[in-house]
Amino acid sequence: MNSAPHIAVLDDEVDITLLLANYLQSHGYRVTQLHSGRALMQLMAADPPALVLLDLGLPGEDGFSLARQLREHWRCGLVIVTGRGDSVDKVVGLEVGADDYVTKPFDLRELLARIKAVLRRLMPGEAPAQGAAAAAPSRDKLRFAGWELDTAARRLTSPQGNEVALTTGEFDLLCAFAQHAGRVLSRDFLLEHTRGREAGPFDRTIDVQVGRLRKKLEADAEDPQIIKSVRGAGYILVPPVTSR
Repeated sequence: MNSAPHIAVLDDEVDITLLLANYLQSHGYRVTQLHSGRALMQLMAADPPALVLLDLGLPGEDGFSLARQLREHWRCGLVIVTGRGDSVDKVVGLEVGADDYVTKPFDLRELLARIKAVLRRLMPGEAPAQGAAAAAPSRDKLRFAGWELDTAARRLTSPQGNEVALTTGEFDLLCAFAQHAGRVLSRDFLLEHTRGREAGPFDRTIDVQVGRLRKKLEADAEDPQIIKSVRGAGYILVPPVTSR
């Protein structure tokens, strides 16, 4: 039987639930993806999670009402993860019993730290899940998903030990991702960190270079697992990055 803490992720956006599921599973958690309040209530009756990540903006449903139901009937952690950043919504969310409130776009490492803090309060005697969010690495060799990026030698090596050629733009872009792993990076941020003042207001170079990087890094560029898109927000390097 899987003894890892069970986390339910409820969001109507499949991309978001998949992103969070992949990231949390890589850190040792058991994750159930949900897309409706009804599915959440069914899960709570059958296999209640230790913590729920709840989006308020579910079509046709009241996220605050779901939060109240959770608090009235179950003892579990509750972190609201939503695009509604208004201070009134945050106050109401905390008043109905949420343990924390995170607005989109979010930093995956920060969200993981908040999840761990809530679980520690709920289960003080429990050991944390395997894996830890890596701090932003600063050394020359950055490793992720079996790949090694040597920032000093400007060299990318595959998990099989083969050197993979990158253009200057592709290398700079990958460095930006690796140095900010776990964070959703906007196109503007990536343009500033790769092209600076050369970038124009309608520059789509980032999208093109991300596509090229995916063809080199991903087993299936049409179903990327390393560099993922976050709708309306930008891109994120999902695997943890270590340095030496």
